[in-house]
Amino acid sequence: MLTVLNAKVEVETAANRDNLAFPYSVDVVTHLPGIKLHSKFLRMKRALSHLSRLKRHVQTILNGGAVEQFGALCVRGELPDEYEVLLITTRETGRWTIPKGWPIKGLSPHEVAEREAWEEAGVKGRAKKSAFGYYTYIKALDDGSKLPSVVEVHLVQVKRTKKRFPERRQRKLAWMAPAEAASMVAEPELKGLLSRVAGLAR
Repeated sequence: MLTVLNAKVEVETAANRDNLAFPYSVDVVTHLPGIKLHSKFLRMKRALSHLSRLKRHVQTILNGGAVEQFGALCVRGELPDEYEVLLITTRETGRWTIPKGWPIKGLSPHEVAEREAWEEAGVKGRAKKSAFGYYTYIKALDDGSKLPSVVEVHLVQVKRTKKRFPERRQRKLAWMAPAEAASMVAEPELKGLLSRVAGLAR
């Protein structure tokens, strides 16, 4: 059973990026002695159910914790049957995923999602403040180390797209039906989030 302690710790990350909001105080969540999740994103009541998804990464967590990111699930279309979602390729491996990024000091999670949608895909839109869901994957850091990452995903209603955006030469973009997008990504939880889009009502 998970035990939650409202303790304050200083968390450092191996990721080296100027606009990261590190270090900052976070809650400590323990499953076994010594496990500390970097979890400012954990909104206690709604996130505990997602922690069990990290079980397969327990040893990694013991050795350094998990990192936090915020993602943008970009949706366009007027009716559920017409919805399309955006996938982009990663710069490192070329696999399909959604725009996502690190916490940014001074920005709330949904604002980070909006910024990443623009920088990585040229999407301008409004993100929902509440999280649509979460998924986990293994993040390769700049120093070669790997850590489990938990991505808090926010729906972004697309208003317009631009052909010129910061990372346009580094990624491929594809709009597709949610079911097709779900078949293109590797992470089971992300597949589930994409599959849920078809049932949304605006």
